[in-house]
Amino acid sequence: MAVIRPLCVIAGLGNAAGTGAAAARVFSKAGYSVALIARGQTTLNALSQEMNHSGGDAAPFCMSAYTPANFSETFSSIRSRFPASRYSFRAALFNVGYAVWKPFLEVTPEEIQESLDTNVAAACAFSRESILKFKENTINVENPNRGTLIFTGATASTRGNTMTSAFSIAKFGVRGLSQSLAKEFGKDDIHVAHAIIDGQIATGAALERNGGKPMVGLSPESIAQSYLYLAKQEKSAWTWELDLRPAHEKW
Repeated sequence: MAVIRPLCVIAGLGNAAGTGAAAARVFSKAGYSVALIARGQTTLNALSQEMNHSGGDAAPFCMSAYTPANFSETFSSIRSRFPASRYSFRAALFNVGYAVWKPFLEVTPEEIQESLDTNVAAACAFSRESILKFKENTINVENPNRGTLIFTGATASTRGNTMTSAFSIAKFGVRGLSQSLAKEFGKDDIHVAHAIIDGQIATGAALERNGGKPMVGLSPESIAQSYLYLAKQEKSAWTWELDLRPAHEKW
């Protein structure tokens, strides 16, 4: 009998130095095959090749834009690459983000729309495709739940600030979506979780913005380990929301 491998789908990889890429590596090391979704083909190819050379099973799926139609088409491609006869879709991470850091009167209507489209509408489209696939899964001793859907949030998910009006309305929306889905689909044995990343993530780009000086930040690998923990939780005590922050925060 062929072994059915668990599959994790991750959307949003940036330059492959942050949370999305770290999650891909962590889930791969835990035995998952990984479908990588992003808008940058070069980044996708490099990360996929790195993971495969390290003994993983990853495949890149490039999207020109995070639209519902593109997500539908991409998930069909994922199913072709990872057929249900050999893979069981068990985890999904929505790590896509678009941020605008401006005073409210300087934010353009186009920036507000892009923030809502990229953060909220795309999250809805990704969630729909993921949940439809999860509902096809059976429950057994090895897989006591049908799947886990995780959203990467931010400080702005729960608290607005002087420069975050466009960002906060979108992140509040994603948080509300995750809470609604958790309540609606928990009865179907589908785990939905939201992670508030309350602070800067310690990537090369963040260090550059900090002038190369040491900074207090969250390790992408530590965030990824928390995501794997969520995916493996026993359903009698599921976490809906994690609030992750550095020990020595100053805000």
